[in-house]
Amino acid sequence: MEELLTVSGLSKTFHLSKKQQKLEKTTEKVKVAVDDLSFCTYRGEVFGLLGPNGAGKTTTLRMLATLIKPDKGDALIDGSSIVTDPNGVRKKIGFLTSELKLEEFFTPNYLFDFFSELYGVDQAERDERKRILFQKFGVDEFAEVKVANLSTGMKQKVSLIISLVHDPQIIIFDEPTNGLDVITAKVVTDFLQELKAEGKTIIVSTHIFSLIEKICDRVGIIINGKMVLCDTLSHVTAEMPLEDKFFEIYRETAGEIV
Repeated sequence: MEELLTVSGLSKTFHLSKKQQKLEKTTEKVKVAVDDLSFCTYRGEVFGLLGPNGAGKTTTLRMLATLIKPDKGDALIDGSSIVTDPNGVRKKIGFLTSELKLEEFFTPNYLFDFFSELYGVDQAERDERKRILFQKFGVDEFAEVKVANLSTGMKQKVSLIISLVHDPQIIIFDEPTNGLDVITAKVVTDFLQELKAEGKTIIVSTHIFSLIEKICDRVGIIINGKMVLCDTLSHVTAEMPLEDKFFEIYRETAGEIV
């Protein structure tokens, strides 16, 4: 199998303010978010990054999406380095996070055209892609409604669509169903399966076991910024369900009873 993403020794720390120290209930001035993380994903697979809140999943994906720089380490995405060639990486990936905030003054129609132009998408291709995606997600009837007036679920759908304007082969989703109602979450999950069927390479972070079990080929479990297990889903769940396996590893790693 061809490696499409190779992560080598990624590390990231953040300095904590006094307020953050209080919220984190710590006296440490520095927080290690990602600690010497290494893994790979293969072309055409769905890789799930599983871990509790604060494990380092979002920080990892932000580094892969070139939104923040690693303190150490690197990652090659289809041959482009996130450290030395961030622009090359951005051309090859689509990135969706639940924390992405769309400009509320603009409409889905305007935003799709704007980001398509940024990526240099041909107008005919843009219009056809917009027609298909807007119809699939039921955005077409809200195409000229300002984002500020859309529901939370519809905003998430628009964010998803915009992340795919350039039809990327590598798609990174950070908690794609977080905060969504069950209907919208199913629409998003079904679409992830469609992308998988098209041969896209998908990296998805989540703390939802059922999502991993439904769409992923391989899974990496990350705890306290470290990759503690990375294997095929079938191998990880050979002896016990994924949820049971995760908590077994969590107890051994974090030393906590959950």
